[in-house]
Amino acid sequence: MSFSIDEVNFLVYRYLQESGFHHSAYTFGIESHISQSNINGALVPPAALLNILQKGLQYTEAEITIAEDGNETRLTESLSLIDAVTPDIVAARQNAHNAQKQANKELGSGGEQNGVDATTCSAPSTTGGAATPVAADNMDVDQSIEIPASKATVLRGHESEVFICAWNPSTDLLASGSGDSTARIWDMTDNPATTPNQLVLRHCIQKGGAEVPSNKDVTSLDWNCDGNLLATGSYDGYARIWTTDGTLASTLGQHKGPIFALKWNKRGNYILSAGVDKTTIIWDAASGQCTQQFSFHAAPALDVDWQTNNSFASCSTDQCIHVCKLHVDKPIKSFQGHT
Repeated sequence: MSFSIDEVNFLVYRYLQESGFHHSAYTFGIESHISQSNINGALVPPAALLNILQKGLQYTEAEITIAEDGNETRLTESLSLIDAVTPDIVAARQNAHNAQKQANKELGSGGEQNGVDATTCSAPSTTGGAATPVAADNMDVDQSIEIPASKATVLRGHESEVFICAWNPSTDLLASGSGDSTARIWDMTDNPATTPNQLVLRHCIQKGGAEVPSNKDVTSLDWNCDGNLLATGSYDGYARIWTTDGTLASTLGQHKGPIFALKWNKRGNYILSAGVDKTTIIWDAASGQCTQQFSFHAAPALDVDWQTNNSFASCSTDQCIHVCKLHVDKPIKSFQGHT
């Protein structure tokens, strides 16, 4: 049995993503070079790290509770993850409990006194008489509300976790991006009783003269204002523009690492992207060319948002927010203060 540090890092990275710690996942992925690993994320099931930890916890519990003679004893309390990394302390606590239990048994106490269970909760009587049991108040609990299956539509098809989804502004199309290196366009105009049709947008890269799946997460996407083009950003470092029929219109390659966010401007002529390479880029949507690259952040850029059709704000793990404008070679305003 063996494992590499890359495998451990990947499981930790996926755990952070699945738990909603997206910025922490981005930072950890950068520092551990997740994007450079050869691990196919589509083959790793959800909650993989938790499943491995649970199995390790069960193994440690078995080590503690099974004696050398093969007899098994019950733990005094359930084993926590921190207990599992200090098994000697837990074993000592267990042995002390077993010794006390044996001593009580020999004294004939057996956990009962005068026929009354020793675990019964009592409160002193105000009249000086015998203690009387105290009835516990029932806790008010909100009732769960179940949504009928007829009111929900489940979209199945992705083979890994889904990071993002976005409605088309003009039609009943829903786009989604996943860890299976695909984006999908779901047609929600179909009969609700049937499974919605889906277009699979496979994100491929050139390798050895052929197109192969990138095996990288699709973590950002955005529709243009007309709803006829979809932009996607991937951990393979490329942004892509797709038509509503699933045709790849353009591949935008300038970032030197994963893309964390991208947005169309309101006019629909520019796309803005943010990447791990500490830069933000304005792309010409018609030509697919880089119009301007902004290198003002000292750490990975995590998100962007347009202010006007040619100015925007970007934020980064460097704790700074820069407001920039097309054809201006420095930020027009910067904000610092987050710690």
